Amino acid sequence: MTRRSARIASSQSQPDSSPPNSQSSPAATGTKRKAAPGSSPTAKRGKKDEKKQKTIEESMDVDVDENESEQPKTEEAEPEEQAEPPTTDSAGQTGAKPDTSAEKQDEPAKDDQANGHEEEQHVEELTEESKPEAKEETDQPKDAQNAQSEAKEEPKEQETAVNDQHHDAATNGGDAVEPNARDAEVPSSILEKGIMYFFYRGRVNVDDPKSVDDIQRSYLVLRPLPHGAKLSDGPIGDDKNCRLIAIPKKMLPLSGKDRWIAFTETVNTSFSELRESFLKSDDYSTQTGPRHTPAASPAAEGVYAITSTGRESHLAYIITLPEELGAVQNDLGLRPKGSFVVSVKNPKAGGPANTNIGKDPGYSPELMNEFRSLRWMSLKPDHLNYEGCQFLMIGEGEQGLDKATEPQDGDEKKDETPKEEMEKLEGEDEIRVEHLNDEDAVFADLGTNAKDYPKLQTTW
Repeated sequence: MTRRSARIASSQSQPDSSPPNSQSSPAATGTKRKAAPGSSPTAKRGKKDEKKQKTIEESMDVDVDENESEQPKTEEAEPEEQAEPPTTDSAGQTGAKPDTSAEKQDEPAKDDQANGHEEEQHVEELTEESKPEAKEETDQPKDAQNAQSEAKEEPKEQETAVNDQHHDAATNGGDAVEPNARDAEVPSSILEKGIMYFFYRGRVNVDDPKSVDDIQRSYLVLRPLPHGAKLSDGPIGDDKNCRLIAIPKKMLPLSGKDRWIAFTETVNTSFSELRESFLKSDDYSTQTGPRHTPAASPAAEGVYAITSTGRESHLAYIITLPEELGAVQNDLGLRPKGSFVVSVKNPKAGGPANTNIGKDPGYSPELMNEFRSLRWMSLKPDHLNYEGCQFLMIGEGEQGLDKATEPQDGDEKKDETPKEEMEKLEGEDEIRVEHLNDEDAVFADLGTNAKDYPKLQTTW
C-alpha cells in the first residue's frame, strides 16, 4: 500500500464537511493523493543495504572537480516571445478575419465622384449592390477555415498562458503561501519550516549519470516559509530568501556513523539567480580542450523543518515528490521521512585542512558570542543565512523524524505537535504540487520551463 492510498483510506473513514477541491482547506494529516489512472511507480521503496562506513577524516573529504574553478559564467539566453492571442470577432468566433467587403464597395464610388463621373458612379453602385451576398458566400469558407485552424492552436496557447501564470506567481510572491494562517498552532520547537528541493549535478561532460560515482556534487535548496504559514494551490512565490546548501559527499548521511560537513554556498537567492548561476548547464574552454557542465537534475521535493530538542538541533524532512522513491533517491540517501542532527562549526576553531572552504561566514557578534569557547554548537536558522557557514550533518536512521519532532516544554499548549505540523504541511504541499502537474512542480516553483532541464526521475 502506497503512502497515497493509505492516506486516502484514512480520509474516507472520517466525514468531511468541507467542500471538495477547496484551495484553502489543507489535506488531512497523513493523507496521500490517489495515483493517476494508468500510472505506476517506477520503483518500490525498500531498505537499502548499509554501505561501508568511513572514518570522520575520510567522510570530511571534499570532492570538488579539479577544473571547477575554470568555469566562466555565461549569459542566460533571452526568453522567447509568447505567441499573440487569437482575435475574436463580434460574433465571438475565434480567429475569424473581419469582413472588409463593405469598405471595398465604397472605394469605386468615391473615386468616380472625385472625377465627376456621376453616371458611372450610379451604374457602379447598382452593380456593387448585387456583390455583397456572393462575396460573403465566397469568403465564408475561408473564414471558417481560419477559425478552425486557430482553434487547433488554442490548446498550445492555453498551455503557454498557464506556464506564464506559474512564472508570474513564482516571481511575484505567489498565491500558494498564506503567511499567518496557523500562528497559534505551530509548536515553538519548530525554529523554521519551508519547502526543500534536492538536486544533483553530473560530473564534467557527464549529462546522464548512471550512478552516484557519476555525480560531481549534491545540493539542497531551502526556501523558508513564515512560521504560521499554510499552503494552498499554486507555485511558491519568490521572496528572494532561498539558500543553496552544498553536500560535497554527494549523498546524505543515513546513520549515526555517517557524519560529514556541508556548507552554505549561496544565501538570499532569488529563483532567477538560481536559474542563471546554478540550474543551467555551461560550456567553456580550458587548456586541455572544451568542457561541459551539465544542468542540475532534481531528485526530490518536499517540506522541511529545523527543530530544537533541547541541546540538539535537527533538520527534518518529508518527501512529497516523487511519490515512490527509486534507485536515484535511495542511492543519494533520501528516505520518505528523515532527519539529521545538525551542529554548526565555530569559524575560529581549527579543523582538518580538507574541510576548509577558505571563506569566513562573518557571523554577527551576537552569534559569535554564543559559541563562547565551543568548537561546535546547535545550529540555528540564522547561521544558514551566512555564506560559508559550515555545519555537521549526522544521520539519525529510520526513526529520525520521531526523534527530531519530540514535543518540548511549551508545545503541549499548542494544537499540534511538531510532527503533526510537518505532516499537515506535507499534505498541503501534496495537493499543491498535484495541481501543478506533479513532476513539473519543481520547475513551476522556480519559474523555469521544464523542457529545458532534466526531468525528475527515479532510475538511473
